[in-house]
Amino acid sequence: VQLQASGGGLVQAGGSLRLSCAASGRTVNSPMGWFRQGEGKERKFVSGISRNGASVNYADSVRGRFTISRDDAKNTVYLQMNSLNAEDTAVYYCAARLREAPGVVTTQAALYDYWGRGTLVTVSS
Repeated sequence: VQLQASGGGLVQAGGSLRLSCAASGRTVNSPMGWFRQGEGKERKFVSGISRNGASVNYADSVRGRFTISRDDAKNTVYLQMNSLNAEDTAVYYCAARLREAPGVVTTQAALYDYWGRGTLVTVSS
């Protein structure tokens, strides 16, 4: 297993969750991204972080509410999600991109090389 996402669950609107993505093998220390896919919807970029954590990027819909971080000593990337609302309900996937220019955060799903299985986040209103 290269990527293992966890931390999803059921939360009330306004609540918080923290997702984790544990990397192994070739994905260790890679640029990472979080994507989400709601039921019947396409997979969309949520947030990404560069290899050394110097650069981060967020979708407009989550900026100011979500925070991405990484702990390379633990080979783990986190997504802290605050002020959750019903529109955040989705399966969240972490992904790794093996080759990237320094400081660049890719938002296109097709350019990521490895994907975790996803963790379901359900926000009740």
